[in-house]
Amino acid sequence: MVAISLIKIKNLSARERLVLALDVDDFSSAENLVNLLKDYVGVFKIGSQLFISEGANIINVVNKAKARVFLDLKFHDIPNTVKGAAESATKLGVYMFTVHASGGYGMMKAAADAARETSIKLGIKKPFVLGVTVLTSIDRQVLEREICVKKSLKEYAVHLAKLAKSAGLDGVVASAQEIKEIRNACGADFIILTPGIRPAGEELNDQKRVMTPKQALKQGADFLVIGRPIINAKNPVKAAQDILKEMEEK
Repeated sequence: MVAISLIKIKNLSARERLVLALDVDDFSSAENLVNLLKDYVGVFKIGSQLFISEGANIINVVNKAKARVFLDLKFHDIPNTVKGAAESATKLGVYMFTVHASGGYGMMKAAADAARETSIKLGIKKPFVLGVTVLTSIDRQVLEREICVKKSLKEYAVHLAKLAKSAGLDGVVASAQEIKEIRNACGADFIILTPGIRPAGEELNDQKRVMTPKQALKQGADFLVIGRPIINAKNPVKAAQDILKEMEEK
């Protein structure tokens, strides 16, 4: 059942694979961005900043615009607490949501099971549950010295991706630099959503492991998350159009 959905993802248009990070903190700004860009962006990412500020009301704005919601709250807690969070996220009708893969097998399985069981109970489409591997703001030095992980970034990301798949998750969030290894380890029917995407010439800001949209898609990414290069552009619509054009290039 999951595999059929994932096969369809491979045939999505560039717009449907473009995820805009709504990293703003007020309802009006988020609503304006959704209405301005809904014809060019298929998925809008609602993270902690916006969700804490405005709550679930902003999800309704995206759904009314006939776009999809990526609820990126990165659940990370004991399995029972994450189970409840996954149930609530599923009831909101989101397209996908995240948990931290470092929370372990039991926590991820609780989220996957809750999403499936809740969607069946309510008769709604199950959201994709994605495990966050290694944040794109983390480099080798931070991983080793601060988090005390001795594996390389790629090895650790692949390890977490394989754990996520074994727990029943639909895919992972991972840097473009780990896509090939994750794809080889987890197969073609495993979603890879890639943040840290920067069009050529854009500033990196706090991102350390980045790629251009074209490069990431060539590596095998299914969804691309882009925020500031569109939101902070003088002309956000043109910025989105340029990114779509790059995504469509062969």
